[in-house]
Amino acid sequence: MASTKEYRDFILEQLSEAPGITYRPMMGEFMLYSNGLIFGGIYDDRLLVKRVPENAKYGMDEVIPYKNAKPFYSVEDVDDKEKLAEIVKNTVKGLLNKNKGAIVYLFASEASSRQHQIKIEP
Repeated sequence: MASTKEYRDFILEQLSEAPGITYRPMMGEFMLYSNGLIFGGIYDDRLLVKRVPENAKYGMDEVIPYKNAKPFYSVEDVDDKEKLAEIVKNTVKGLLNKNKGAIVYLFASEASSRQHQIKIEP
């Protein structure tokens, strides 16, 4: 089941206190970014974030969004904007720590609708 645009819009509003939130549609779902760094997504009308030690303290359930995917954490309480912003910030912090400070940005070139990733080392 694909995620709805209505749920996407709701989640984007709920994430309005988190830094630099953007999204990209992907195969009926939506990938979520904070300042260009992918931290999670909306899958089957569920907000999921990548698993890192920094967000384990929130006690979120692990879910597998699709076959052969790595487990994500499912964010059940999407009504608390401050807590959501905190979860995003800690997830991004954990991803940066995991990549030893390397930052992966997603961009689309004007000449192509294809998306590209670049990795910038500190």
